[in-house]
Amino acid sequence: MIITQTPLRIGLLGGGTDLPGYYREHGGRVLNCAVDKYIYVIVKQRFDDDIYVNYSKKEIVSRVEDLQHELVREAMLMTGVAGAVEITTLADIPSAGSGLGSSSAVTVGLLHALFAYQGRQVSAEELADRACTIEIERCGKPIGKQDQYVAALGGIRDIRFGPGDEVIAEEVGLSATHRRALQQQIMLFYTGVTRSANSILAEQSAHIADTRQQLDLLRDLAAFAAERLRAGDVDAIGLAVRQSWEAKRKLASGVSNGTVDWAVARALDAGAVGVKLTGAGGGGFLLALCPIERQRAVRESLSDMQELPVKLDRLGSRVILNVVRDIWG
Repeated sequence: MIITQTPLRIGLLGGGTDLPGYYREHGGRVLNCAVDKYIYVIVKQRFDDDIYVNYSKKEIVSRVEDLQHELVREAMLMTGVAGAVEITTLADIPSAGSGLGSSSAVTVGLLHALFAYQGRQVSAEELADRACTIEIERCGKPIGKQDQYVAALGGIRDIRFGPGDEVIAEEVGLSATHRRALQQQIMLFYTGVTRSANSILAEQSAHIADTRQQLDLLRDLAAFAAERLRAGDVDAIGLAVRQSWEAKRKLASGVSNGTVDWAVARALDAGAVGVKLTGAGGGGFLLALCPIERQRAVRESLSDMQELPVKLDRLGSRVILNVVRDIWG
C-alpha cells in the first residue's frame, strides 16, 4: 500500500502569466505558496485483476482506458500500472472549484503514488513536469503550470516561465521569523461558491493580446514581491496583492462578480491590506493579507464566510506510507 500527501496552494501574485499563450513570448512569473491542506492518494494491490477507483464516485473497470476519471486514467497509463489495483483520493477541503490548485495536487499525488507502487523514485521536478503533460497536453485543460510545481515542490516559490517552455521554480528562502510573519498575515475565507476554472482560463487565453498590459503588470508585481520577500519586507506582499487584484479582474468576465467585489471591499474597509480570490477567480476561497491587530475586524466583516486557518507547507508531495508486499504471494 502506498499513501501520498500533496499540498494545496495559495497563488499570491502573477496568476495568468503562467498560460503558454503569454509566457512563451513574454515570460511569466508567479509567487505561490503551498499550505497545510492536502490531497491524499491511496494505492493498494487487489486480489482480482479489476481496477477500483474511489473519489466522489466509485468506478470498477477491467481496462485502464475505460476509466471516466481522466486524471487517474492518464496517470495509470503514464506510470504503467495496468490493473489489480484500488485507488482512492481524499481531500481536506472541497476539491472542486476551490481555487487552491486541487486538480494539479491530485495529478501530482497520483503520479507520486503510482510511481512508488511501481518501485520508482522520481524527482519533484519530474512529477511536476509529468503532471503538466497530463493536464495540459493529454486532457486538454486550458490551464497554466504553476500549481503542479508548487504541489510537487512545496514551500514559497518564485516561479519563472519562459520565454519558451523553460520553468524555473526557485524557493524563496525566508528566516523563521519572516516566514512566521507572512503566515500570520494570511487569512482564507470560503465564499461558498465553487466553479470550474476552465472557462475563465479559456477566455483569458483567447484575449491575451487585449490584456497584455494587465498581464505585464501581474508578472512585474510577482517579481517585485518576490524580491521584497527575500529582503525581509513581508508587508509589501499585501500591497502588491491589492494592486494585482485590480489587474486580475480585467483578464476575463468571470474572474469576479458583485458578491465577491462586495466581500473584497468589506475586508479592505475592515483593515486588510490586500484581498483577492485565489486561483482563476469566480469563487472558491478569498485570500486576505492582514496585520494581526486588524484580523478580528476582518473576520467580523466576513462573518457570512467560513474561515479556513492555514499554515505554510515546506515539503511538497511526499510518500507517507510505503508498505511493499505481495499480499497474495
